[in-house]
Amino acid sequence: MQYNKVEICGVNTAKLKVLTEAEKRRLLKIVKEGTERECKQAREELINGNLRLVLSVIQRFTNRGENMDDLFQVGCIGLIKAIDNFNTDLDVRFSTYAVPMVIGEVRRYLRDSNSIRVSRSLRDTAYKAMQVKERLTAERNREPTVEEIAKELDMNKEDVVLALEAIVEPVSLYEPVFSDGNDTIFVMDQVGDKNDDNNWLNEIALKEAIRNLNDREKKILSLRFFKGKTQMEVAEEIGISQAQVSRLEKGALDRIKNQI
Repeated sequence: MQYNKVEICGVNTAKLKVLTEAEKRRLLKIVKEGTERECKQAREELINGNLRLVLSVIQRFTNRGENMDDLFQVGCIGLIKAIDNFNTDLDVRFSTYAVPMVIGEVRRYLRDSNSIRVSRSLRDTAYKAMQVKERLTAERNREPTVEEIAKELDMNKEDVVLALEAIVEPVSLYEPVFSDGNDTIFVMDQVGDKNDDNNWLNEIALKEAIRNLNDREKKILSLRFFKGKTQMEVAEEIGISQAQVSRLEKGALDRIKNQI
């Protein structure tokens, strides 16, 4: 599926008619007040006339590795919900109402299809918390605190935090967080491990191998693998950049591996 030329059921969306705001209003009014036949026809015109809107929204999710055709169909579900629930009495553009509905439907699909399974009750709590957050943000022109959200839901703060954390997408330990052009620092480099002194770095063979390292390299390995400090913490203690720590650590480990 190409981004600017999408075929759904054999129809090229690039050639679909784009409705004006006045046309949308007229059709939405028919959906609410027309006969069953008029309502069905107007609904189909609204869907076809807003497929480009759905396409523009799902392009925000192109880096998720999901099938774009699937996301398009999910986005269309959000569009249909927007058509069915739009209040024609409000002075709001349809696209202003529809875009968040489409985004919400896509995000819900991505969360529900996550490889890490989260219970339905936790997901429901998280969705309610997000809805409350959006409402309070609009009412108060600022993001509400967790305590305020929990109060609105009549729940404990801890339960709200747990639910929201449960639907956050996991981050790979190998995801890059910084690069100075030569060395790349990954998430795993930011994580300290107090159990590292139980691994192969504590073996006698390693102690023999590190004797050939210079004092700074020895200190870096000691802080990283025996005291469980992150590269940032090591950099601050030694007085060099994190990128330098990463480069020295890698070089020292490579030499040790070669010697062992």
